[in-house]
Amino acid sequence: MPLGSGQMQAALAHLEAGEWQAAHEIVQRDEDSPLACWAHGIVHIMEGDLPNARYWYARAKRPFPRSRSRRRR
Repeated sequence: MPLGSGQMQAALAHLEAGEWQAAHEIVQRDEDSPLACWAHGIVHIMEGDLPNARYWYARAKRPFPRSRSRRRR
């Protein structure tokens, strides 16, 4: 089911506050919108579930972010 703009704004506010569980409750309702899929991927990064995060980034057609722990030489 597509999310309304108010629902997406609420999910993004939860993400910004670090409340990934609350954001997940919202974004998992929409598996088609690229924005919701991207937010779903961010939720799983915050949760620490990187394989699932990669799946949602791919669904959103977004590149998966590089690890911040890797340093360029």
